Amino acid sequence: MANSNLISERSPLIIAHRGASAIAPENTLAAFTKAFEGGADGLELDVRLASDGVPVVIHDSTLQRTALRAGIVGEMTSLELSQVGVGNWFNRAHPGLAQPEYSRQTIPTLAEVFSILKAQNGTITYVEMKLDKVVDTNELAGLPESVAQLIGNCGVRNRVVVVSFNLNALARIKHADPDIRTGALFEPRRSAAKIISRRRLITTALDYGANEILLHRLIATRRLAEMATEKGLRPVVWTVDDPKWLRRAGQMRIHALITNNPAAMMHQ
Repeated sequence: MANSNLISERSPLIIAHRGASAIAPENTLAAFTKAFEGGADGLELDVRLASDGVPVVIHDSTLQRTALRAGIVGEMTSLELSQVGVGNWFNRAHPGLAQPEYSRQTIPTLAEVFSILKAQNGTITYVEMKLDKVVDTNELAGLPESVAQLIGNCGVRNRVVVVSFNLNALARIKHADPDIRTGALFEPRRSAAKIISRRRLITTALDYGANEILLHRLIATRRLAEMATEKGLRPVVWTVDDPKWLRRAGQMRIHALITNNPAAMMHQ
């Protein structure tokens, strides 16, 4: 098994949600740089497959929200996407935080982010595979395998946790490379809070080979975190911006907190 102990000794780890997305355009190199400048222990980012089979870093399946234009990510090549600006929306939405450099931000490839990661000693990246309910067949078939291959080629197995709501995709990551750490995502709207028991949540994560369980803050209880830890699952809570979670996480033995503003969380 690959060594996974090269991360910070801090508990809980502070992970930047889509980078420092509270102060920079999400899922951009600028947001990732800001996160590390603010002292984050790692990044969380979203990844989809471009039409040429290259994993690219973007949350939505379309360009409408962050690029302010029409376009479907899965129908464009990684080269085409690398020329799409995804920072102007942030400058318009947050004039008090606007920066000229943000207008120059484009959609990065996952390989570019891994290059940044390797230059940051002791940090980790949570890679969320975005697989919508209705997805392009090629994306569904190829995203886990492409991500797994890239992790291996870039030599970052001990610096990455691949996560998803699509647990079949996690199983495919493990099939492609058993040494890659994975995490099962759960949120209230997917019936995790009321319909699925705490024990069943944990059993489900383990059944799909997950190493971590990522819980939305509304379903993250002390007992659930304790049960996960007892079964060898690292509990992670997302997305939290209230500094009160730092003390709560310590009491609950939470492995990591995913936040939009890591600097603000860490300097309370």
